[in-house]
Amino acid sequence: MAYSMTGFGRGEAASGNRRFIVEIRSVNHRYCDISIKMPRAFSGLEDRLRLSVTKKLNRGKIDVFVNSDASGERECQVSADIGLAGAYVDAAGALGKRFGLRDDISLSTLMRLPGIFQVDDAIPDEEEIWAVLSEASGKALEAIVMMRAREGGKLIGDIVKKLGLLSEYLTRVESRAPFIVVDYRNRLNARLAELSGLNLPDENRISAEVVLFADKCSIDEEIIRFRSHLAQAEKCCTSNEPVGRRFDFIMQEINREINTIGSKANDLEISGAVVEMKAETEKIREQIQNLE
Repeated sequence: MAYSMTGFGRGEAASGNRRFIVEIRSVNHRYCDISIKMPRAFSGLEDRLRLSVTKKLNRGKIDVFVNSDASGERECQVSADIGLAGAYVDAAGALGKRFGLRDDISLSTLMRLPGIFQVDDAIPDEEEIWAVLSEASGKALEAIVMMRAREGGKLIGDIVKKLGLLSEYLTRVESRAPFIVVDYRNRLNARLAELSGLNLPDENRISAEVVLFADKCSIDEEIIRFRSHLAQAEKCCTSNEPVGRRFDFIMQEINREINTIGSKANDLEISGAVVEMKAETEKIREQIQNLE
């Protein structure tokens, strides 16, 4: 199955008070270019997330957006600065001795002093966080793969039709090719008949000229290669592997054969078929640019 490089997927997962929303967008690109935007607190998981994306998406400009929010009770850690508290107590004792004051320092007194307590968010367990994030990203990847598959199926369906048209045009060229030499000989004989009063070359010379022309305008090899390229293109349409680059190369070769046929076959009917084949080939190449 061929996949398009254009798609979108969204996934959401939650556990406890942690929830992740992952959105993935992809468009055409020559290589696999992944950009991840996520909260800095979870940047340590970026490599894991990137690896999971590359396992599912082989090519394209891929943007991954990760949003997180916490609900319910906040998980916090509270710590006391013992050194600072001791410094407060020592300073208060020194003041009491200096001015003869009663020492009435209590725990409640210390708790009201600035800087004694520090409140920090609890450090989450990375594996627990990854379990939720990977579930959300997995859902987003599944959604975008399905969309890329649907879009790829539509592209392949249209490409198959156009390959069929190329085959029909090639059949027309192939059936016309043998008459090119016959028409040339007839035109040559007609021209010689008009010049019957002159000293004309003998039949052997005319035959040699016709043979030379037949060799120059022969397109048998081009037709054989064209057929072979069409067969390879049809295999790409049913392949389960990424085919975009290979398909593009095959169509370049087909275009080369079309140009050669057009330049060698000195025939109006074949020239018309060449124009049509070039037009269909260009349409196919435009669509292939969106295949993975």
